[in-house]
Amino acid sequence: MIDLNQVLDQTKEVAKRAGAFIRKERQHFDLNKVEEKGLNDLVSYVDKEAEKIIVENLSQILPEAGFITEEGTTAEENKEYTWIIDPLDGTTNFIHGIPIFCVSIGLQKGEEMVLGVVYEVNLHECFYALKGQGAFCNDTRIHVSKANLLSQSLLATGFPYSAFGKIDEYLAIMRNMMQKTHGLRRLGSAAADLCYVACGRMDGYFEYNLNSYDVAAGSLIVQEAGGTVTDFKNGNDFVFGREIIATNTSIHGELSSELQEIWNK
Repeated sequence: MIDLNQVLDQTKEVAKRAGAFIRKERQHFDLNKVEEKGLNDLVSYVDKEAEKIIVENLSQILPEAGFITEEGTTAEENKEYTWIIDPLDGTTNFIHGIPIFCVSIGLQKGEEMVLGVVYEVNLHECFYALKGQGAFCNDTRIHVSKANLLSQSLLATGFPYSAFGKIDEYLAIMRNMMQKTHGLRRLGSAAADLCYVACGRMDGYFEYNLNSYDVAAGSLIVQEAGGTVTDFKNGNDFVFGREIIATNTSIHGELSSELQEIWNK
């Protein structure tokens, strides 16, 4: 019988260990060591080495689990438990010295997320959740905000950097949100965006063209903090469906309607 509470404690330590490595490497990082996986899709040896640290340690914690990883350290495997890992969410921020980037580790059982850990490297904030047990940051329980209306809300989003096919629709959505909310913020890390919704710093977050490892851990943390997470169609395909809306629940219907009105035209 797997003790997920024990697994969570060990996973938090793995995330912090990888975060310490990332923080150390940032002090003398060489821009010449950056590679391009695709258009504006950057990676460095730091991403790859951090992922190796995470995979090696998680393999010892839960040997029976498979992996989905951003940098392909280990192949995707179809098992009961699957780790979904982004070793450095916010690589572009990291490369340019902007201090918002995270280690993100999620654990899926079957098709359900059961554990999520996001470690914000620069603020030393460890957000985490187990299914059905609430959400926490550095051992303090966290909750989503109490904003009741979109007009009272601060939203986070991301800007497309390679998939520009629906950029006009996305710009139209952002134009609407600029006029109907307290404002939009673009942090550059989906994991941080989600955790900021979970702890009430943001009231909602939306983005498209995402990967599972960007949102797996953070989406569970939002839900366990009392929030609602869906795809743009208000469905549940937000981990692998490449689009996500996460809110404090109170504004979810309003934000979802605004997005659908433009996105699905």
